[in-house]
Amino acid sequence: MKRREIMKSLSIAPFAGGLMYHDELMGKAKKTNQQSDQNIYRSLGIEPVINCRGTFTIIGGSIERPEVLKAQEAAAGHFVQYDEMAEGVGKRLAEITKTEWGIITSGCAGAMKHVTAACVTGGNPEKLVRIPDLTGFDKTEVIIPSYSRNAYDHALRNIGVTLVTVDTPEEMEKAINSKTAMIYIMTPKASETGEPFSLEVIADIAKPHNIPILVDAAAENLTIPPVHLARGATVVTYSGGKAICGPQCTGLAFGDKNLLMSAWQASAPHHGPGRDNKVGKEEMMGMLAAVEAWTTRNHPQEWQTWLDRLDYISKKVTKIKGVETEIKEPSGLNNRAPMLMISWDPNALNITGYQVAEDCARKAPRLAIGDGDQDQKAWVTVTPSQMQDGEEKIVADRLHGLLSEKRPALTSDLKAAGVNLTGHWDLEIQYFSSVSKHTLFLEQEDNWVHGLHQGDFDQRNMVGMVEGDQVKLRSQFRVPGDNVTFLFSGKASDESMEGDIHLGEYLTAKFTAKKATYKKNRKPIEIPGGPPLAT
Repeated sequence: MKRREIMKSLSIAPFAGGLMYHDELMGKAKKTNQQSDQNIYRSLGIEPVINCRGTFTIIGGSIERPEVLKAQEAAAGHFVQYDEMAEGVGKRLAEITKTEWGIITSGCAGAMKHVTAACVTGGNPEKLVRIPDLTGFDKTEVIIPSYSRNAYDHALRNIGVTLVTVDTPEEMEKAINSKTAMIYIMTPKASETGEPFSLEVIADIAKPHNIPILVDAAAENLTIPPVHLARGATVVTYSGGKAICGPQCTGLAFGDKNLLMSAWQASAPHHGPGRDNKVGKEEMMGMLAAVEAWTTRNHPQEWQTWLDRLDYISKKVTKIKGVETEIKEPSGLNNRAPMLMISWDPNALNITGYQVAEDCARKAPRLAIGDGDQDQKAWVTVTPSQMQDGEEKIVADRLHGLLSEKRPALTSDLKAAGVNLTGHWDLEIQYFSSVSKHTLFLEQEDNWVHGLHQGDFDQRNMVGMVEGDQVKLRSQFRVPGDNVTFLFSGKASDESMEGDIHLGEYLTAKFTAKKATYKKNRKPIEIPGGPPLAT
């Protein structure tokens, strides 16, 4: 199907209207070359990406396996009662994984949220429908080792619990009280067997108090039975759309049946705090098929295929003088895939790792690759686990072309600053649907700027640079488990600035700033010689 034909069909009816070819939606399109005009995303004017990073949600997670697509298609043509489906799925997951029970959720974060609700409510619907108002609840606290604080623990906080962060086993023991609902840890951060604050140590502390332990193993390979349950966890959760290659919108939870039944009760289609975490019957059956397939996949052959792809790329790029490669193979379960590191002297090839990755990200054929620059060494990384057949040739040609291209020498010379930003600035940030008033306190030395950025909730350091009237500034807002980087770029004068703010995964904003002026009061100030004689 030509692009103009796809666009014509889109103009006639939405995708659900059935005018797109059935086999394109249900599997044939998956096999289509990434560069083909038949790529469905080009019908929206979007240039697709070759995934050389791994199972990152921001670029789609993983490619669903053929078994998953077949199961989803089979499930789509029928109706089923959801609790009966969950019962059947739970039994089958338990059989496959040699666990007591399993449930399918809306991503690993959904599983974490529902398990937290289960620990808070104990399966009591009177409590469930009051979440996130936990007033009067017996269990309202979740303990987390500081090494496990992360951006995904929002899923726990969505229930309304108070997070209690601890750094040692002794602190955990002291933190446990009658309000402790659950202990949460994220793998693999410092939780390995033998570590002073490992899962086994935590289990020894929690078991006498009958406190459930939730292990977040989102990006891990599934072990059968899940290794963390044997180490002392009550429930372990996984992403369905990462290594297991199920639907991207699904997650898995395995472990204690009674707790997981309470978690299922807290999820859609049941009303309450999990109603917004709906999973379709098609995705549930697709995820079950992915777990079934996991047990029959030829994992050693998959690994060899990944190595073969990296070897092809390595042989191509090392034809360039000064380019070296190394394959790194992880030993743990997390993000388990080999990775090719391609390195060079940036002053020899006149390009940095960041510049290579940025060029690959913005220009077709687009590649999502890792990058780095340190100590006169530049590199990019390629992870092959989600690359499709033949894409290694596109990747090899793209990287070879970039690294072998003739270009001017890198220079650190900057154009002289044409403005002076030293001073106190009143900053206005225009987000998509609100405005924030911030303050900057800046000092400039030649091209370089440093100072403070007073935001909505904190004051943080700011650094930046000026060339001519062009300004670039950077600050970072941090809270436990999260951070937001503000990258300002724009035009400045001695009295004003305006431009854009790049907010990473939070997209962009606009900013304007004016140098603050002060009301001049030049009256003498008298200092008393002692305490006042009257008030």
